[in-house]
Amino acid sequence: MVTVEIEPTFERWQAAARALLSDGVRPQDVEWRERPAAPPPPAAAKFFRVPPQFLDLARQAAVAPDAARWDALYEILWRIVHERRNLLDDRGDPMVRRLHGLAARGRREIERTEQQEVLRLEAVGGGAAAFVPAGADLAGLTAAAKRCQGCPLFRDATQTVFGRGPVNARLVLVGEQPGDQEDLRDAPFVGPAGEVLDRALRDAGLDRDSLYVTNAVKHFKFVMRGKRRIHQTPRLSEIVACRPWVEAELALIRPATLVCLGATAARSLLGDDFRLMRDRGRVFATRWAAQTLATLHPSAVLRGEDAAAQERLYRLLTDDLRLAAAS
Repeated sequence: MVTVEIEPTFERWQAAARALLSDGVRPQDVEWRERPAAPPPPAAAKFFRVPPQFLDLARQAAVAPDAARWDALYEILWRIVHERRNLLDDRGDPMVRRLHGLAARGRREIERTEQQEVLRLEAVGGGAAAFVPAGADLAGLTAAAKRCQGCPLFRDATQTVFGRGPVNARLVLVGEQPGDQEDLRDAPFVGPAGEVLDRALRDAGLDRDSLYVTNAVKHFKFVMRGKRRIHQTPRLSEIVACRPWVEAELALIRPATLVCLGATAARSLLGDDFRLMRDRGRVFATRWAAQTLATLHPSAVLRGEDAAAQERLYRLLTDDLRLAAAS
């Protein structure tokens, strides 16, 4: 029997599980124990490719309040590696059902924790609020944002990626967060989604140089898969923590028209009741701008399942931008 002590996080379990797999240790020969200050597990001699779906479910299950979750995760991982890669397709398998149950409990736990953190942030004015200088101009806000530590995302991102564009812009675009290329190049919408946005703006008759383009969250949130940094959607507490920055940008620019690109930006500025596919393309007044609307995030076009779907999504995005141009 091998006893493995880990800090109770998915990342520490993942590292230990890789080492165990590399050494050929079977699930029935492992006893998992949680210890808050456990030393990091040894590095694995081999690496194993597993379906992204398993990693997503395992991250959620790792948060579930269940002491046996590490055993269950390792058993499923072992079976995926040694029995069949498509194990998760068998929803009748008892361990697959258990994984989904743990993931559901984890999601509920995350939601409960998120709501508590949001209430705390709203009660004490936490998050980025302490880092936003009163009375600063756009250059001052940009410089101050580089020092922001209002949420944990600053620890892993390369830098704060602030908005770009003229302070007298009549139209402001707000996206979700910087991506991998934006994080490296310190500018919003310069990666693949930015290429889609630039093409849509041209087709809508808008000059990007005359617009102000920013994001609701200023740091890149990601998870490592091999050597790649894979985007993760910001949590509600991270959106709320970063909101003072985008509020300060909008208060300075005072645009005539505001466009939220995607559900995260809409959630940040228009509230939880806003539903993107139900309400997209509808123009209404908000405290941010007399003409406000939301549309698809350009990355949604890239995620279309085939060329026809991507073209349909691109038309929706372009039509909404044309509406914004005419507002």
